[in-house]
Amino acid sequence: MAHRILIVDDNAAIRQSLRSSIERREDLQVCGEAENGERAVVQVKELIPDLVILDLQMPVMNGLDAARRIAQIAPRLPMLMFTMYSNEYLVTEARAAGIKDVFSKSAGVSDGLISAIQKILGSEDGSENASRNPAMTLTKATQPGRLTSPLLPD
Repeated sequence: MAHRILIVDDNAAIRQSLRSSIERREDLQVCGEAENGERAVVQVKELIPDLVILDLQMPVMNGLDAARRIAQIAPRLPMLMFTMYSNEYLVTEARAAGIKDVFSKSAGVSDGLISAIQKILGSEDGSENASRNPAMTLTKATQPGRLTSPLLPD
């Protein structure tokens, strides 16, 4: 069975590009898409993906706040950030929010992103990861604090 991935980005063209690149692999499948972080949190509960790819800057709820909420309800669910903004501060904040790695959109959907997805999911050689989502426990979320940063709009 293919690993299920949720793509979260406010840009439909980016979502489509990610979907196309991911679904070229037999061991990966896109189970859903969301255009903002709030919708992503809902879809994590509904779809129970194996991995979430988040953009940083989105309307309604940004990627870091979404990652914090997702980490509260599904603490073992891996997340990657795919964003136009990439610097040391963002990487530190992303990791603190539960994101495994940050990839720059300026590089496009690279082999590095696909390799990171496969490594996190344990599917580099096509084998299944022993800790698939049936073991993932959803917990009650609380409202996270808003990150204030020169990188994010008010």
